[in-house]
Amino acid sequence: MVNAAAHKSTGDGPDQAQIAMARALGSRSLVLIGMMGAGKSSIGRRLAVRLGLSFVDADSAIEEAAGMTIPEIFEKHGEPYFRAGEARVIARLLEQGPQVLATGGGAVMDAQTRVLIRQKGISIWLKADLDVLLKRTKRRGDRPLAERIKELLPLREPFYAEADITVQSRDEPHETIVDEIMAALPKHLGLAGEEKTT
Repeated sequence: MVNAAAHKSTGDGPDQAQIAMARALGSRSLVLIGMMGAGKSSIGRRLAVRLGLSFVDADSAIEEAAGMTIPEIFEKHGEPYFRAGEARVIARLLEQGPQVLATGGGAVMDAQTRVLIRQKGISIWLKADLDVLLKRTKRRGDRPLAERIKELLPLREPFYAEADITVQSRDEPHETIVDEIMAALPKHLGLAGEEKTT
């Protein structure tokens, strides 16, 4: 559901063109994909505000469903168990659009998840260089696979590259990255001639 009224009084919510984009989504979600540290959650929250949509972080939804943190799931049950749960949660979340949905870095490795994202969303790859990812993930200790970024990145990139939109995530203000996503969206929503209308 488009939530434009909630943002009008703050001045940082959606304008008419942004509301048109949110409406053009219909029940589809904007699905952010990319490696851990690419900025999916931070940029996703800002993108959701810009469009007047809700923001959902798949990792938080997984933790809520499991009643434990992702590192605890990995430790207690292992990665295959986590990935199976992740696929179920993302499938459920994709039924709840329109929204901005940030997925975990490995979510696109599941073939059925990729199919569902194509059917029920517009995928946006936040592509980040290895040095940026390493710098960002070093700051946090809650990412079970952070030490494997160099190994995982080349395995995952071909799947990320299937995204509808690719935006370079880099050391720029997050609002700049959101601006670039917003500039790319009209073409994917059938509004290519309307992005200038405000």
